[in-house]
Amino acid sequence: MGLLDGKVAIVTGAGRGLGREDALALGAAGAKVIVNDIGVSVGGEGADQSPAAEVVAEIKRRGGEALVNYADIANWHAAKGVIDLAYDTWGRLDILVNNAGVLRDRMSFNMAEDEFDLVMKVHCKGHFAMTRHACARWREAAKQSGSTYGRVINTSSEAGLMGSAGNSNYAMAKAAVAALTISIGREMGKYGVTANFIAPRARTRMTETMPNASMFAKPEAGFDAFHPAWPAQLVVFLASEAAGDLNGQGFIVWGGEVMLVAGWHILSQISKPSAAFTAEDLVARKDELFGAHPRQPGYM
Repeated sequence: MGLLDGKVAIVTGAGRGLGREDALALGAAGAKVIVNDIGVSVGGEGADQSPAAEVVAEIKRRGGEALVNYADIANWHAAKGVIDLAYDTWGRLDILVNNAGVLRDRMSFNMAEDEFDLVMKVHCKGHFAMTRHACARWREAAKQSGSTYGRVINTSSEAGLMGSAGNSNYAMAKAAVAALTISIGREMGKYGVTANFIAPRARTRMTETMPNASMFAKPEAGFDAFHPAWPAQLVVFLASEAAGDLNGQGFIVWGGEVMLVAGWHILSQISKPSAAFTAEDLVARKDELFGAHPRQPGYM
């Protein structure tokens, strides 16, 4: 028996790369999978339906069940249609993997408005629209039965967790995905729904465009640590019954590494009893507040 026997999953951006591996892994674990991918390039142009169709065919060749879907998940009503498709076809939805994304890399002082808007639309609105419509269904089911089974697994990025020069739009969007995940976890935990995110390192079309793309290259021999299949195993785990007590969590993952990460937290504190700080007070106590902590951003 697979970890996800009887479950129904949706994976967005599932035609290539990480999404493809997520869909294949979920199918191999026993889930029925809706493979959603509009088929655009890394930059959001064009429309090639063949990759998503090939993923569905591969799941079926392996003995699983899958459907292809080409909806634009950044469209509010189209996103609802993908959720409805799961219920219309299999009568349920258990797992939502939000993975669809695009890149429009540019230094902030050179970025055009449409380059900013597209990245925000796909990552932020796309992740939210799918999650919103799934949560509406899950909340209604929980109101009728007292609880339900729901797993939201979002794809964030280390760019969003730590910042990244040259693609501030993407970093901003992926930070928003992490914050969305924690917020959904807080909202939906009482209904039996969990939300967690992963920040994967893998060899994909996106990483091939990066200045440090060579670090992800396939080795001539030995373990291929950056193969996109490895993060998918964490996705399967988070989608399973065994991860039901994990909610609002974040993970960096690649190869044989899984790191648990947490967001903003207090590093130090200065206090002034019975009065507010003036700017002059802060000048005088700056070193006390910062101590040995870094005063400049790190570089990825």
